[in-house]
Amino acid sequence: MKTLGLIGGTSWESTVEYYRILNQEINKRLGGQHSCKLRMYSFDFDEIDQFNQTGNLTGVGHRFIEEAVTLEKTGVDAILLCANTAHMFADEIRKNIKIPLIHIAEETGKAISKKGINKVVLLGTKYTMEGDFIKGKLIDHFGIDVVIPAPESREKINQIIFEELIHGKFYDISKQILIKIINQFEDVNGIILGCTELPLIVKPEDTKKILFDTTEIHAKAAVDFILN
Repeated sequence: MKTLGLIGGTSWESTVEYYRILNQEINKRLGGQHSCKLRMYSFDFDEIDQFNQTGNLTGVGHRFIEEAVTLEKTGVDAILLCANTAHMFADEIRKNIKIPLIHIAEETGKAISKKGINKVVLLGTKYTMEGDFIKGKLIDHFGIDVVIPAPESREKINQIIFEELIHGKFYDISKQILIKIINQFEDVNGIILGCTELPLIVKPEDTKKILFDTTEIHAKAAVDFILN
């Protein structure tokens, strides 16, 4: 079994889910007393928030690169960024390490293609919805048409993520707002939960649409890698 290097803490609420899925999936496949071999760096999210408050995304990127390089030096076989938004730095991280970085958008694109879906709605932080680091991969690599909610809905989703979900607050009223936004897209059947906190509040039973849980997709792809 190979060893994974995780960069988490953005936020720790979803990093817990990565840890759970990775270990459960390894045990499901290998049985016995098996669990996942990994090393993790977990950010103090306040450090990231201070950069964000001043609009210093370059500073955030440098810290992700620094920790990826440090993990590589410990002998891990691949890097996993435990957040969709963190993948805005994925291409730069790849330039600075020699081991693979398992990309959340690339793995999600594979999962969408397997379902035969060619148009999806992307939900996530404003960075994720409005940037190209997730959408671009899906469009360019898989030919998937990606749509995002209207500006006011993007603001609300972002608010729910940063003011509630990363703090472990899961309110039914916020869940209903998210489901209402999802169901507004009558002509689109595939919904990407493109923030690793969103699957903590929106569940498959909440909508008839096909949900792509990026946390689960990403973690299971990492298990595929370390077992092959």
